[in-house]
Amino acid sequence: MELLGLAPELLALFVAFGFMVGVFFGFFGMGGSFLVTPALLILGYPAPVAIGSSMAFVFGTAVIATMKHHDVGQVDYKLGALMFLSIVVGIEGGKVFLYYLETLGRAELIVGLVYILLLAGIGLTFVRSALAGDDGDADDEPSDPDEIPEIAKKIKSYNVWPMVTLTDGSKASFWTISGVGGGVGIVSGFLGVGGGFLRMPAIYYLIGVPLAAAVGTSLFGALMSGAVGAFTYGLDGVVDLGIVTGLLAGSALGARIGSAATAYVNEDDVTIYFGIMLLLASTAVALGELSTWLAMPILDIASFVLLVGSAAFVTVVIFYYGALALQDRETIETATAGGHK
Repeated sequence: MELLGLAPELLALFVAFGFMVGVFFGFFGMGGSFLVTPALLILGYPAPVAIGSSMAFVFGTAVIATMKHHDVGQVDYKLGALMFLSIVVGIEGGKVFLYYLETLGRAELIVGLVYILLLAGIGLTFVRSALAGDDGDADDEPSDPDEIPEIAKKIKSYNVWPMVTLTDGSKASFWTISGVGGGVGIVSGFLGVGGGFLRMPAIYYLIGVPLAAAVGTSLFGALMSGAVGAFTYGLDGVVDLGIVTGLLAGSALGARIGSAATAYVNEDDVTIYFGIMLLLASTAVALGELSTWLAMPILDIASFVLLVGSAAFVTVVIFYYGALALQDRETIETATAGGHK
């Protein structure tokens, strides 16, 4: 018996994996789509199906996230609208390149290699950030939330026509905005990711939008990227609705739990584990590629177990620290209540 075109155990696997990705999304603010495409590739799905389904998943998660940031006024819709056209062009360019590689029989190989480097790079960044935080001065004064980096101020100082006035009253060149949208669109269309790990820093460091608004606007950009990507890949019939439904069902619950955990768990306590998970995910994709080259199916099994196992481990770590925080809070409340008797 199949549900949504999937065997029940495979559908349950996607729901569970979606739950873990949702926890990461709610806790770290990262959609985790960069884990979905590698997982689907390891399971043997063709690259277009893996990427198209991942783009549809990106759209679903981004809708939820954008609404949350809209409620607190942290989305610059004008900037997002200006980026839209270049995002569309970029996604189409990434998709065309992917299909070109598919005709050569090299799509899975190239996408896999790019993911190995991408996951390793992001993982190292998280680990280095966590280790640097351990050595940093805890008494540093928080920076102005409306402040922008010096490099953004430098870029803004060049008035390259046409200049556009953003929602916060600042100005940015249309070409800078288009370059950011197009570049991230290419990555999204080629890899099936929302691109937030590139778009948010680009909006902050290159366009010069304050950090909180950069995060919200980046998520709005992910919504547009996911919508365009899901639509264009959907027209080609390579979006598997069973996969997308299972992932979204799990992530909807996971995102709520992850968001709730932020009230109890210090992100710095978990960041290093998240970085290690990404490094293990990079290793998992590498094992999957080796399995193809060496014709050793056992490596495919090891690859999938490593990818899902590392994600499950970080999820458990978040729950563990959350349980400890709740226990400490109950102990303090009990002691306080006892002191008032």
